[in-house]
Amino acid sequence: MAEGRDDDARPNTGRGASTSAAVFEPGQKATCIASFDGQQHPAEIVDRRIERGEYVYYVHYIERDRRLDEWVTVDKLSSWATTPRPSLARLDTLPSISVGGDLTSPTGDGNTLKVTRRLKRKYEEAHHLAGDDHHGHGGDHGHDKDHHHPPRVKNIQVIEFGRYEMDTWYYSPYPEPYASCTKLYLCEYTLKYFRKKKTLLRHLAKLDIRHPPGDEIYRSPPPPPGQPNYSGGAVTKPPISVFEVDGKKAKVYCQNLCLLSKLFLDHKTLYYDVDPFLFYVMCERDQHGYHMVGYFSKEKSCMEDYNLACILTLPAYQRKGYGKFLIAFAYELSRREGRVGTPERPLSDLGAVSFRSYWTRVLLEQLRNVKGDVSIKEMSDATMIRGQDIVETLQSLGLIKYWKGTHLIHADPRVVQEHWAKFAHQRVIEVDPACLHWQPLPAPTARKRP
Repeated sequence: MAEGRDDDARPNTGRGASTSAAVFEPGQKATCIASFDGQQHPAEIVDRRIERGEYVYYVHYIERDRRLDEWVTVDKLSSWATTPRPSLARLDTLPSISVGGDLTSPTGDGNTLKVTRRLKRKYEEAHHLAGDDHHGHGGDHGHDKDHHHPPRVKNIQVIEFGRYEMDTWYYSPYPEPYASCTKLYLCEYTLKYFRKKKTLLRHLAKLDIRHPPGDEIYRSPPPPPGQPNYSGGAVTKPPISVFEVDGKKAKVYCQNLCLLSKLFLDHKTLYYDVDPFLFYVMCERDQHGYHMVGYFSKEKSCMEDYNLACILTLPAYQRKGYGKFLIAFAYELSRREGRVGTPERPLSDLGAVSFRSYWTRVLLEQLRNVKGDVSIKEMSDATMIRGQDIVETLQSLGLIKYWKGTHLIHADPRVVQEHWAKFAHQRVIEVDPACLHWQPLPAPTARKRP
């Protein structure tokens, strides 16, 4: 329930207040002018509260991702109609995205609008534009994409995490009184949460360990001698590390990690039962410590081929190649385990785009280096990608045919090169196997009866 809601209260109808404004009830359908594009969209009223004597409404845009849900004033709303009336904002007055990725002026004068990163992100999400590395997704633990639970009002609006402030996307079940705070302060080393900045500072002053509570299993290689500013391949600036954290050994940390990730993952439903999972936490490393940028989780023992359950790159660290690095890292672990892998289904919308992009790049790279015919099995053994994922990806590229009951890869070098040209200039952080110090857990053995 939203803070400040009062079902018994009524908006002020005295002098100076609007007496003709329509009143909408939770659960009612309406059309609403959205902040992300200025257009009218069908919406559902989720909640309402009174501010300055007037109702404001929390709306969910129907058939849109819930990260776009927002509080709006009554002047943005109008009664529901089967066909929404034309938008007050004409199409030629809306901003558009240029080839370089900037929002451009609708007047055609060549000026770039001064917009926040948040506005640009919302525009891209509303228009289903996929960035090169926009990872806030998860194929979460057996729950489907249709969201059987009703929309919930986003409780925490902002978090302060390290040197960044981040707008949250979704509701997260933090305990009270923290759930009622508009802003939370999080320790980036322990993931403990606080209501006040001064409490966080006292916590940091007493903190000795400034890294996740697990084993550092990967550290990016140093730059070449004499080139301290070099970055490329597996070399990054700042350097990165990956920690393996056992949900059973560091239960509180992993529960806090799940609560944090729920602020950015709509599908996530696992918060407290973390014992069966391992969490691979990625950090940027500097003289102050290890700063978490993202993570993925996987089950310790899984009868399926799943090599990843949830994955998240925090918004402040997106578009740096970290999400694709985490995916590549999961497949490198699969290589060490000696079995192909696939992410746990179902995937979120952003998750599906991210994995398809990763699969496409890896498979095209393989096909560019292959001479002659190659089978699905050979491709799977070389990349550790599940055969079905390979088939679906190559079908979308027109590089596979189904003939006489079997799939045949039809890799025309010209077509492969045309597809590869779209990926050739993308920044990719590679996983250096020599820097990975990790062995898979031993397989459980059946006990013999005496």
